[in-house]
Amino acid sequence: MKTIYLLIPKVKKVIPFSPLQRTLRLYWRQYRAKTFGYSDWKKIISKDIRYWKKALGEVDKKEKVLIATSTGGYLPAVQLESMLACALTLRKANVSVFLCDGILPACFECDITWYPNLKRFVLYGPQDLCKSCFKPARKMYESLGIKVYRYSEFVSCREVEDKEIEEIISSSLEEAKKYRWKGIAIGEHALAGALRFLGRGDLKEEKYAKDILRRYLKASMITSLATLRLLEKEDFKVAVFHHGIYVPQGLIGEVCRKKGIRVVNWNPAYRKRCFIFSEKDTYHHTLISEPTEKWENIFWDSKIEKTLMDYLKSRWYGTQDWIWFHENPNEDLGKIVKETGIDFSRPCIGLLTNVYWDAQLHYPTNAFPNMLEWIFQTIEYFFKRKELQLIIRVHPAEVKNNPPSRQKVEKEIRRRFPKLSSNIFIIPPHSPISTYKVMSQCDSVIIYGTKMGVELTAIGIPVIVAGEAWIRNKGITIDISSPQEYFKILDKLPLRKKLNGEKLQRARKYAFHFFFRRMIPIKLMEPLVGVWPPYRLSLSTLYQLLPGKDLGLDIICDGILKNKEFIYPYEKVSIS
Repeated sequence: MKTIYLLIPKVKKVIPFSPLQRTLRLYWRQYRAKTFGYSDWKKIISKDIRYWKKALGEVDKKEKVLIATSTGGYLPAVQLESMLACALTLRKANVSVFLCDGILPACFECDITWYPNLKRFVLYGPQDLCKSCFKPARKMYESLGIKVYRYSEFVSCREVEDKEIEEIISSSLEEAKKYRWKGIAIGEHALAGALRFLGRGDLKEEKYAKDILRRYLKASMITSLATLRLLEKEDFKVAVFHHGIYVPQGLIGEVCRKKGIRVVNWNPAYRKRCFIFSEKDTYHHTLISEPTEKWENIFWDSKIEKTLMDYLKSRWYGTQDWIWFHENPNEDLGKIVKETGIDFSRPCIGLLTNVYWDAQLHYPTNAFPNMLEWIFQTIEYFFKRKELQLIIRVHPAEVKNNPPSRQKVEKEIRRRFPKLSSNIFIIPPHSPISTYKVMSQCDSVIIYGTKMGVELTAIGIPVIVAGEAWIRNKGITIDISSPQEYFKILDKLPLRKKLNGEKLQRARKYAFHFFFRRMIPIKLMEPLVGVWPPYRLSLSTLYQLLPGKDLGLDIICDGILKNKEFIYPYEKVSIS
């Protein structure tokens, strides 16, 4: 089976989004789920069955926790969230699980790579994926003796009026985005789901745009109704689930906040074995607004600084991460010059993009209505600044992400500017050229929402933030709030001055906080190479989940149950 899956990259090149590719992926999905995806909890608890039954009988019935996994086919979630269900139960929490049982007409698990024939998806939805999603997840959770709630227990598809959806669809997409249903931001999340499904930043050129949006609107309403009714039945203190955006996760968060229930969201972090947890909302939003006092006065010495700088250098190659984009980056400046024509002896200004559909979903706008408009206006400005070279590095995730972007930044630029000025260079997403090497040659770098702002400032490169990014509002970068302010800053380029002194140390403290304190390690999560999910639970006995066995797991459980901060005190642990 694994050999069959190895054919997929070749099939992708010959027949992108082909039915053959999809068939192979469906077979591989079933194989990897059995092999890597669902932990064998029945086998694990059989060694400690009396202890586990005792723990189930001693839970505090008032400390109700909802693990809202929902999409049981999302293997990174079922790995972590089933472990959390056990760990929280061992800490006397009364844990329940919420799963979609195939009732949603569209969701986070499906995207265009599964449905090369969009008309087929419009007609039939994701039912073939549902078969390998709900049942194995329910079986895994129920083997623990934990209550599993199903969406269809609380709502049926017939309850959501198609007539109401048609009224929303008949308006403009911008109006549809603003639509609220029962006080819940249905339109915003439905549009986010449709954009992610299509891998686009807008729906303007999609033949089936409204049909797909229609499915996500209905899915958003069903999710909201099911969640509302579940919360009316059970008095949960906190809801825990991955991402916190998209459909259905974003709607569950909206409903929980509306009902006054604490929300804890999480995502796999960049470093191996690490995860980011955040309270109230997805970390994409909370990291932007996080108070600076959380990190600006942390203990600092040469040992910590070396730990950070060694890690940042490893980011060039991804050796300490389970999320990276280039296996063998090209760092040879001579070859880069030959390939691109850039003259690094002249002032260079870097510009780093996000994946367009990603930038539309995660980050609110500031000075510009969207990322593309920011890029276009920046290019127009540099047409007049021939003495400066603008190097546009298109994010590699455009082609390496899942789903890959179908609205390519370079294509949009070429459409708007058939002929670029000789001082403007584009490094495409598939290029192996090292982003780090090129940006380190720049006088300064302009970003929209990329986390590269955290890394670049830590090595002394001035960063101008034109959108929303985690490095914004930290007293480190040049943050833009209007087009007028933006172009006044560009008029001052080149800056001819690297970050140094207190500002450089501040940048490094934040980078350390971001990569080592907000990214919480869990020893039991074993990294996997070349397969999905990128990790699996490595557990032999329930006693490994008890308090005091894993500091990272303790911090996460205390954050969920006791409302403590999701911050790992790496600087203190490294000293001891």
